[in-house]
Amino acid sequence: MAVDQTPKYHTVAIIQARMGSSRLPGKVLQEINGRPMLDWVVTRAGRAETVDEVAVATTTDTSDDPIETFCTTHDVPVFRGSVFDVLDRYYQAARAFDADAIVRLTADCPLLDPQVIDLTVRRFVETGADFAANRLPPPFRRTFPIGLDTEVCSFAALEQAWKEAKQTYQREHVMPYLYDQEGRFKVVVVDHTQDFGAQRWTVDTPEDLEFVRQVVARLDGRDDFNWLAVLDLLKREPDLLAINAQIQHKTMVDVDERNESK
Repeated sequence: MAVDQTPKYHTVAIIQARMGSSRLPGKVLQEINGRPMLDWVVTRAGRAETVDEVAVATTTDTSDDPIETFCTTHDVPVFRGSVFDVLDRYYQAARAFDADAIVRLTADCPLLDPQVIDLTVRRFVETGADFAANRLPPPFRRTFPIGLDTEVCSFAALEQAWKEAKQTYQREHVMPYLYDQEGRFKVVVVDHTQDFGAQRWTVDTPEDLEFVRQVVARLDGRDDFNWLAVLDLLKREPDLLAINAQIQHKTMVDVDERNESK
């Protein structure tokens, strides 16, 4: 009998969440069909077959107490760390949850897809990558809609980034040190055959929230649909895309001005 040589990882999906969004404060607990957005993200991430544990990484700021309360009430593991040094927050959370592989998700992506998470994690494992993702931020090209964002890295790579990354954007956006210089790490980008990278399914503004609420309402308020069902809906009702079409997505080097001024 052949022996399975595939590496075994304790894979933890860590969801980045805080109340202090610059464009839509409190967004992660805004309701979508009567449930906080964070609940949608935790629930959908938990359906990924390749993920052993789902946890939330929020900040030590008192404004994020409601996030900890949500997690405690819903039996979701939670870690609290730095407000702006999100790389440190992730590293310390990964240590706390004894993660061998880390799946970085954000709490403003309620339409994320467990099958897309699985695809990205499996490519990470199969290729022996240090870092795998189904998108890289501008100026890089992407083929999955904004809002299905999944990044996966090894604990060793995250630890090296934590030790070596110096630039503000590298600390705030967690993973850029792993891919912003070619050859520093083994990087795998998972692409879709068709390019849907211009579609915006994330929540960063009131318009984004309205878009997601309209999508969920048209899908009968369920939370078990996949991203292809959303694509089919948008093909039938392309006017939905106009709700947030004017919103500009942040680039890799954009940082919160509150971080720059501290």
